[in-house]
Amino acid sequence: MLIAVTGGTGFLGAHTVAALLRRGHRVRLLARDASGVAGALAPLGVDASTVDVQVGDVTDAAAAGRLVAGADALLHAAGVYTFDSRRRAELWRVNAGGTEVVLGAARRAGTGRIVHVSTVGALYPTASPSIGTASPVGAPREPYLASKAEAERIARRHRADGVPVTVTYPPALLGPHDPHLGDQNARLRDLLRGLMPIWPGRGLPLGDVRDSAALHAELVRGPAVPAAFGPGHFLATREYLATVRAATGRALPAVFLPPRAMFPVGRAADLLQRVWPWHVPAQYGALYVCATAVPVAADAPTGGVAARPALDTVRDTVAWLHTTGRLTDRQAGAAAVSTASIPDAGPGRSGIQTEEVLP
Repeated sequence: MLIAVTGGTGFLGAHTVAALLRRGHRVRLLARDASGVAGALAPLGVDASTVDVQVGDVTDAAAAGRLVAGADALLHAAGVYTFDSRRRAELWRVNAGGTEVVLGAARRAGTGRIVHVSTVGALYPTASPSIGTASPVGAPREPYLASKAEAERIARRHRADGVPVTVTYPPALLGPHDPHLGDQNARLRDLLRGLMPIWPGRGLPLGDVRDSAALHAELVRGPAVPAAFGPGHFLATREYLATVRAATGRALPAVFLPPRAMFPVGRAADLLQRVWPWHVPAQYGALYVCATAVPVAADAPTGGVAARPALDTVRDTVAWLHTTGRLTDRQAGAAAVSTASIPDAGPGRSGIQTEEVLP
């Protein structure tokens, strides 16, 4: 099958491209800059020359049309993932506007299978104790989640019109080989650098990028389903820190406060970030997720892909952060390794091979 992919140089997108190629599919990738493709895919063992790269932007209808022409399926994974409120306009332009353009192009081309990558956060907040395929789109009061909720409405509208759209809901993702060091991996690094001594209570959905990539690779070829949830776990923030402590052997002292009580701090940090040139680890959006998140229903479909243990995910992620020079030996603790990368080794296993240390 020829699979058209947007967002293939991002964290989840790159892992999904690798998973698709391992299953024998051909991949056509839309990228704003072709020079970034090799850097995103090489750590996953993918030769960029095996991928058909189309240069363009998801907001460009002509580029989207070229991408889906003759494709058997589309994976729309492109999006801006950030809680930085300074990028509000970009969030709406890419996450909502890009979804309208790309799904519209696939609909006109008659693409046989469309997988739209949403997020569990598009279903927050909710009055229900859990979320599932019947959950309504949320009305989140946070820029990133609001833009993803709008993209979700667009995807559901196409699906209601009979277009073969499957919506996936990944949790917050950790894992190795993150081309741009996204929010969750950066937050784990901040924690291990001692920049996050105060944590909100309640919890968060957490998964491994390799498991969600495997889910997407299954969905493009299996029976059509309306929706599927990325494999993962719902962890209380105390449980998450306990997992990081177990992976690293470090004490990592922390204070826990109700997330809503920390909202003023998060908003103040967002305002400071607008003028402060360096990264501020506290963010309103992350606090909002902890305040509104609920577990995924036990019977929600995950495409037959089981979530690997959270401890394995955290350990592999910390090892990768260490080998790429983003954590010192002391910061990585027991998860430190000398020279390694962690390719997809399947649930519960860690593969090791040498890798150039990044600056």
